[in-house]
Amino acid sequence: MEKTATLNLRINQDVKHNAETVLSALGLSMTAAITIYLKQIALKGAIPFELSLPKGPNHLNTNLMNADEIRAFLDKGIEDIENGKSMPAKDFFANFRRMHAND
Repeated sequence: MEKTATLNLRINQDVKHNAETVLSALGLSMTAAITIYLKQIALKGAIPFELSLPKGPNHLNTNLMNADEIRAFLDKGIEDIENGKSMPAKDFFANFRRMHAND
């Protein structure tokens, strides 16, 4: 019989619950899923999926703007603030996430 080792992890309860829900639907236990994950790391010599930061929409990416476009973007923002067209950051980011969930 194959020797086993114990792995103790601390994980956010919501993350664990959501993962268990998906794994259950796939017919996998958490142990089986973690074993698959670790075997893939060993086989590939790397994390078995791409790790990257989420990308914002191109029209907000200052790396794709020239200096004049950035200045116009900032000027528009200042004008909006001066005209009372602003909202709390919490509300803005909630709206932003809804609008760009699939970008």
